[in-house]
Amino acid sequence: MRYTLLHTIYFFSLVLLASCTKRLDQKPSDGIIREDYWKTKEQVKAAVIGCYGSMLGDPTGDGTSLPELLFLWGELRADMVAPSLGTTAGQFEIMNVNTTSTNSIVNWRPVYRTINYCNTVTDFAPGVLQNDKTFTQEALDAYVAEAKTIRALLYFYLARSFGDVPLKLISTSSDEEITNTAKSSQQEVLDQVIKDLNEAETGAPLTYGSAAADKGRITRFTINTIQADVYLWMDKYAEAIAACDKVINSKRFGLISSSAAWFTTLYRTGNSNEGIFELQYDAQKLNTFYNLFAVPGKQFIAANRVMDVVYTTDEVNNLKDVRADGASVRATDGLIWKYVGKNSTDLTAQSDSYTHWFVYRYADVLLMKAEALAQLDRGAEALVLVNNIRTRAQALEGTNIRPDPANKIEVSRFILEERAREFMFEGKRWYDVLRYVKRNNYAQLDYLLDMVAGIVPANTLRTTQTKLKDHNSHYFPIFEYELQTNKNLVQNPFYK
Repeated sequence: MRYTLLHTIYFFSLVLLASCTKRLDQKPSDGIIREDYWKTKEQVKAAVIGCYGSMLGDPTGDGTSLPELLFLWGELRADMVAPSLGTTAGQFEIMNVNTTSTNSIVNWRPVYRTINYCNTVTDFAPGVLQNDKTFTQEALDAYVAEAKTIRALLYFYLARSFGDVPLKLISTSSDEEITNTAKSSQQEVLDQVIKDLNEAETGAPLTYGSAAADKGRITRFTINTIQADVYLWMDKYAEAIAACDKVINSKRFGLISSSAAWFTTLYRTGNSNEGIFELQYDAQKLNTFYNLFAVPGKQFIAANRVMDVVYTTDEVNNLKDVRADGASVRATDGLIWKYVGKNSTDLTAQSDSYTHWFVYRYADVLLMKAEALAQLDRGAEALVLVNNIRTRAQALEGTNIRPDPANKIEVSRFILEERAREFMFEGKRWYDVLRYVKRNNYAQLDYLLDMVAGIVPANTLRTTQTKLKDHNSHYFPIFEYELQTNKNLVQNPFYK
């Protein structure tokens, strides 16, 4: 059985915490939070697990779970998904690089809801030390580390998606505490993310005693992996390598070797040796991606280039990249397979849709280290890591551009393309492209302009490319409702 404890405590804790979010969520009531709760270590644990549960669910009825939102943010502006019969007008709008502030996909409410749950833990959990004498400082530090890390991860998503965003580190637990928060700069947000992660690292556990818990909750290695990702975004390459090495040198993780059971082990079952942080689903909490990818009115299919260009085929020798047909995609019809396949050939039933949402895997650590090495002119070392990934995946020779190790641009492009193959439909593609493009004062902007040439209608291409030459267009607008209710917010520059 999967990590069902998470869902049991999640329900309990959300009932108790449902009162603690407004402005960026729902109406609070401070009585439960301040007087009837925060008495025992069990309540602290329930509150922390509630933070994870908030990342999975839709407790206030917004209609979109947080993993769905992260998928949309990370894939719609890139080149790996294509519209299908159920694609909505709002989704088309983003895919055509024509996003408006009324588009519900840019509503960050599910993200700030979870952030506020994390803030509630960091604010109130320390007081339990005085109320429950069996509660230790070590246990408190571990719970606070989980809350700070989830908060940091979500602010990292917000900063990459919107640029400047409100940075709220104190919980909203009563009507009297509601404040209209102005935006902080992207740099200020990223600095806070690193501060949270560094503080959390010292208190986070190495293990919870089981694979399911270690993959479904924050460990010290999760923190190191997020640190590496943030440092890469900030162009701090030595720091990114150091963070990756903490994970690698732990020898607690490895690549799952390709085999007949590779897809089932890594994706369908989950919690494998390769997993670092996975949002976990099971029969009690189904993965809602089934409606996006598998029903007759599905919203998305794989773009043609996924099989034609990204993975390619070798019909002469009957070879294939194990990450391609029967793993990421069903080649015959472009069905996005990763979240709805029972195995490499059979579609799962909707009632059994519980493939995890993979936030980080060990392959990510290796490729992030490779990317940082390339930027430090250590291309030969970088290519060793990339080729380890390719060997595991039985990547086809047609996708091996054999870059010159001394050519930073060639090696970096090769890593970007390998990340596309490895993390297909895992919500990373847009962020990977933007990180690549913005480096060295947008030296590789042409990559983005060429990418959209294969996405948007031909009659809008010139206009779209002109938009994208304005770097502010690479970030979403602030949702109109937030501007109406928070007068301290100003719209992102490109959308004024």
